Amino acid sequence: MDQLSDSNFVLGNLSLTGFEEDKNFHVVLNSVLAGRYHVTEYLGSAAFSKAIQAHDLHTGMDVCVKIIKNNKDFFDQSLDEIKLLKFVNKHDPGDKYHILRLYDYFYYREHLLIVCELLKANLYEFHKFNRESGGEVYFTMPRLQSITIQCLEALQFLHGLGLIHCDLKPENILVKSYSRCEVKVIDLGSSCFETDHLCSYVQSRSYRAPEVIMGLPNQVGVASPLGSEITEMVLFQNDSPATLLARVIGIIGPLGQDMLAKAAERVYGTTKLCDYAILGNGDRRREGVFPLPLKLWLAFPDWGVLTPGVARAFILDRAK
Repeated sequence: MDQLSDSNFVLGNLSLTGFEEDKNFHVVLNSVLAGRYHVTEYLGSAAFSKAIQAHDLHTGMDVCVKIIKNNKDFFDQSLDEIKLLKFVNKHDPGDKYHILRLYDYFYYREHLLIVCELLKANLYEFHKFNRESGGEVYFTMPRLQSITIQCLEALQFLHGLGLIHCDLKPENILVKSYSRCEVKVIDLGSSCFETDHLCSYVQSRSYRAPEVIMGLPNQVGVASPLGSEITEMVLFQNDSPATLLARVIGIIGPLGQDMLAKAAERVYGTTKLCDYAILGNGDRRREGVFPLPLKLWLAFPDWGVLTPGVARAFILDRAK
């Protein structure tokens, strides 16, 4: 009886999920994935995935293959992104609205692989390279205006479909063509429909709009991420939601009374000089003390030539 019990005992290895030697996907240059995608270059990695450049042996195109890490949460979020990309691409057959194009997806070696169009650097990395290389400045005002218009067109298209991107930032805006100054908005993994129940986490904190911080229903602002893209920097340095909101108030001015009345995360008070903000549901903790406010146009005098739509995006009170 003891021998029978021993023979039925199964040892498990948490690092294994199936027949592969480990959970990691090892990229091998010049290998062929699924008999179709010839791996030509390793592009980089992120929290959820790795990205490689490959040559599609069926179509002859160079594509980007995103390899999702072997993790259930990442897998589920990537399935959502696939569904949204298919939905968005279906409603934009002419590729007019600057959203990433999805080509293919499949399960391979215990990993979900997503095949999409091959783009170039994101705005954050490209600006960093352009600034540090000492070459000709790429982000001139006409180009910044062009990029901003393309981003607004992409967001208007998404909102017309009832979608909220939820993570717009320079890292999620990629260059399609340097010479024509064309960009694409990527990463719909955090996106949702306006009718969905929105989670409390929307947008990377440094790019979060005041209405998002304050929990206003179904309001995802674009001013902060677009402003960061326009100025090539994070507009409001911060280390918490409270300090972020305090800096917004200190630079731009006090929040509208209608916003305060509707806010789930209530701002309990500011000084006459708008140098701090208080967040919370009744704890009345004071956070984010700052010096006297600065006028935004003193720091960025060229903003006066921006399109009126972008200038209006920085008004905090949406009722105005």
